Amino acid sequence: MDASGALDRAPSAPASAARTVGLPATEIARLVRSGEVTAVDIVRAHLDHIDAVDARIGAFRVVRREAALAEAHAVDTALTRFALPLAGVPIAVKDNVAVAGETCTDGSAARTAGPESRDHPVVARLRKAGAVIVGITRVPELCLYAATDAPGTVTRNPWDTARSPAGSSGGSAAAVASGAVPLAHGNDGMGSLRLPAAACGLVTLKAGTGVVPAGLGADSWSGMGVNGALATTVADLVVAQAVMAGEAATQPAAPDRPLRIALSTRSPVPGVRADEPTRAAVDAVVALLAAAGHTVVRREPPITPGAAAGAIARWMAGAHDDAEHLGLDRRALQPRSRTHARIGRVVRRAGLVRPRTAERFRERMVAFFGQEASAQGPGSSVRGPGGGEVLDVLLSPVTTGPPLAARPWHERSFLANVTANARWAPWTAAWNLAGLPAAVVPAGVRPDGLPVGVQFGGPPGAEGRLLWLAGELERLQPWRRHAPVFDPTVTPA
Repeated sequence: MDASGALDRAPSAPASAARTVGLPATEIARLVRSGEVTAVDIVRAHLDHIDAVDARIGAFRVVRREAALAEAHAVDTALTRFALPLAGVPIAVKDNVAVAGETCTDGSAARTAGPESRDHPVVARLRKAGAVIVGITRVPELCLYAATDAPGTVTRNPWDTARSPAGSSGGSAAAVASGAVPLAHGNDGMGSLRLPAAACGLVTLKAGTGVVPAGLGADSWSGMGVNGALATTVADLVVAQAVMAGEAATQPAAPDRPLRIALSTRSPVPGVRADEPTRAAVDAVVALLAAAGHTVVRREPPITPGAAAGAIARWMAGAHDDAEHLGLDRRALQPRSRTHARIGRVVRRAGLVRPRTAERFRERMVAFFGQEASAQGPGSSVRGPGGGEVLDVLLSPVTTGPPLAARPWHERSFLANVTANARWAPWTAAWNLAGLPAAVVPAGVRPDGLPVGVQFGGPPGAEGRLLWLAGELERLQPWRRHAPVFDPTVTPA
């Protein structure tokens, strides 16, 4: 944590600001814009909450106490405060993008570079919108895995600290689910936003390729990686998504007809299937959608073994490429990551990362939806350009069951990590390979009390449609916004 400074030595936040902890980002920004509460007091209140909860969940690698309070003061005194969409909103940033003045480690102790000289474009846009970066969140080494841990630390799920918040945006998800911040930055190369959202009861969107600046590592895992946000409400996600995309935040347009929704519960990984609580959550969402007037039809997307191999090749090569890009000493990597990078080097040298693999798969997925990539508005006609069936979105599970155990997975072998990841999370990677948008929405609670989510994917340009649909489900079936034990809006008995 930062050394104490003049602002940091000030007393804890007043009671009025303390009550802002747990509010949605949109409400916090409204309070700051109106002058009802200062950004300094709001940030101080959230820092106090981080002090109270983070020892139990390990979401943050760095808490920027002094720097965050100084940034909040700058928001309070800015002449543009009244127009900032995220005025004074405390946010967390994942430890694989540059934050000026902070060291970006990508989760690796092998990274010894000094502080970054400038912000990543996404971070710059969030700051410009008035957001205040209170900390840097933990990730697995090189953001490779579906659990978040490192030597000496295991990040835990606020819903059940015996479980992982998933990965690789696990620290960001844990921070939001515990109320430490209302919004957090993350990114998604094989499901790294959607898996933590499902594990921690949050809503997120992996936008299509090119919608939000990527710039992750060497080449964003051969183009699969996308920046995004984790939130507790769809309204917050809409604002964060717009800010990161460099657009004005507007309410997603409702479709001018009921949606035609494809349903697939078949796992792309042979022999792996969703458990009963997951299937029950999908069924419940289907019932809600049907009752709302939408049509749900069973259709299987064309996720072939070749497409799966293409995604895995990029994942493997990404470890090698990022280690080289960051100038890491391979001998200092964790054993699992060292093996991962070694395989990636072979994959890269053998030319197994082929652009045409992704292009063909994208073409097949666009054809599956029956729409031309240039005509993807929420009110598209029910027949496609060639007269075929149009599908607006695809509904599927996200994971096969509860999150992985919170444990030092870095001490286990590469094979154990990859096997656990594949068995738990088979539904996310295809959307990265195709470069198509996909969202995760909370869909209920398992018998063990853990949240369960569902995934909606769509054709090119369907981000607005997915956000609208997420908002419709939030209206029909509101979800609990924070993990019960850490919920800052509940006064302990």
